[in-house]
Amino acid sequence: MQTRRDVLKTSAGIAAGLVVSPVRASAPEPIAITPALIDAARKEGKVNYYSSIDLPLAEKIAKSFESKFSDIRVQVERSGAERVFQRIGQEYSSGINNVDIVNSSDAAHFIAWKRDGLLAAFVPEDVAKHYPPEHRDADGMFASFRVTLGPIGYNTNLVKVEEAPKSFGDLLDPKWMGKIVKAHPAYSGTIMTTTFQIVQQLGWEFFEKLARQKVMQVQSGTDPPKKLALGERAISADGGEYNLLQIKESGGPVDVIYPAEGTPLIVGPNGIFARAPNPNAARLFQCYCFTPECQQLIADFGAMRSVHPLVKEKAGRTPFRDIKKMKDDPAGVEKMSAEIKAHYSKLFGV
Repeated sequence: MQTRRDVLKTSAGIAAGLVVSPVRASAPEPIAITPALIDAARKEGKVNYYSSIDLPLAEKIAKSFESKFSDIRVQVERSGAERVFQRIGQEYSSGINNVDIVNSSDAAHFIAWKRDGLLAAFVPEDVAKHYPPEHRDADGMFASFRVTLGPIGYNTNLVKVEEAPKSFGDLLDPKWMGKIVKAHPAYSGTIMTTTFQIVQQLGWEFFEKLARQKVMQVQSGTDPPKKLALGERAISADGGEYNLLQIKESGGPVDVIYPAEGTPLIVGPNGIFARAPNPNAARLFQCYCFTPECQQLIADFGAMRSVHPLVKEKAGRTPFRDIKKMKDDPAGVEKMSAEIKAHYSKLFGV
């Protein structure tokens, strides 16, 4: 399997003559959605959106944009975050400039792309006005489009609420042998980040013990909640909170557990590529993504968490502020990525 280091070596060269951009002294002036920007985007007619968001939500965002800005088509290219990262590196090494804008559930990707000079500096007006400093790059290269969590889940038909695990440590109870499903950090950025945070807090010893529980291994962070809903497993050790909430709110037999040790926090930024083939459409799409309209959409339909202060949390969900969270550290993830993938695969044999 190609490692992140391999991809970085590939993407750093990209094509002959690419010069790595120096870090900006400050972010550029914010840009609003104007008639001139809309007209320029319509002349390009499309935007290529690479994303690790679950496909129904990614397509919902695309359709919402297309209904607001006619004559501009959004081409959604959806895969796991680690696969998105690899694909972009492979395309650029072959001289293919197809990606306009990207969303990844592995914020460490943006550290790598920025370091290699691949991102364009661009600040939507809503980001400048409303987003706290920790959720926007100081040089204007990316901002937090979505925030989610990596909780435990359970099937309510198979597990009584009083018997459900309350912590990651509870997953090691022999009674859950052969009843747990979880995703893989080599495919999913959500799970890469989740694995890193759990290792930092609980150590590799936790995963060494969990690997003895005859865990069903899947790829995407969107998969464990789906396996729960189908009744194929009783407990999910990880996966996207938003997937669990979507299934629960549609009447599915699942519920969410925010572990006593803290719940992994996953930040998913958006960024525009410097060599985007449709730069104006990319700028318009980026501006739209951070509007209250789009942020409310991902909160309501997508069950994501938004840091936009004008977005209202949906009734019935545990407020974000009330959830104990683990520490987000994209730089740490970027440094440990290869180690996490290798050690995890060795432990779980996949």
